[in-house]
Amino acid sequence: MATTRRPLVAGNWKMNGLRADGAALAAAARKGADDRCDVALCPPATLLTTVAAAIEGSSVLLCGQDCATETHGAHTGDIAAPMLADAGCRLVILGHSERRHDHGESSALVRAKAEVAVAAGLAPIICVGETEAERNAGGALAVVGQQLSESVPDSAPGLVVAYEPVWAIGTGRTASAHDVAEMHRHMRDCLDTMTGVDALATRLLYGGSVKPGNAAELFAVADVDGGLIGGAALKANDFWAICQSAAEAV
Repeated sequence: MATTRRPLVAGNWKMNGLRADGAALAAAARKGADDRCDVALCPPATLLTTVAAAIEGSSVLLCGQDCATETHGAHTGDIAAPMLADAGCRLVILGHSERRHDHGESSALVRAKAEVAVAAGLAPIICVGETEAERNAGGALAVVGQQLSESVPDSAPGLVVAYEPVWAIGTGRTASAHDVAEMHRHMRDCLDTMTGVDALATRLLYGGSVKPGNAAELFAVADVDGGLIGGAALKANDFWAICQSAAEAV
């Protein structure tokens, strides 16, 4: 990592956890916090208040998993960015592949959500990544570059970008260090061409079957500033081993 950018490890719990689970996992996260690394917990909406209470007064950040393009109104089932901020969130994940593919979200929609999130004072974690077919066809860099250009708003203070190759999410497969280095360098170059984006200050995360056994290698790659962690974030010991790897990579 070797950079002035402070590493960030965000644990995306996805659609997992009841109140007892959330309270216990958040309490473990609070005990394991490392002052060399920012840590964020991204619980489902039903656990936001539970987790917020458990991490209150600590350095652990609260992060939403998604937000609507509207700030209020007749939008049953949606959660507005101001509501997330009011619940204590500092960040919000947008454009995760499970939203893009399962719900048909376009990059234009992700951008609209990011604009609303920024207006509410939230830092967006914008996710990008190619499918296995796109990589096999040699289009990975072009696909991710287009997602970035269409998803990142003109102004996004605190912007974080997470590269999550779709074929590596929840599959146990992980991109090689070479592929991660190539993609993260490409993303940094793409961001450098965008108006209103500080490419050097933007934290780039890797996500996709990150585990304690491969975290150190991945976080040592140039332009990797931490990780967006899925399954391993649901196991306190694994998650904190990953956070320790990120802290030690500085």
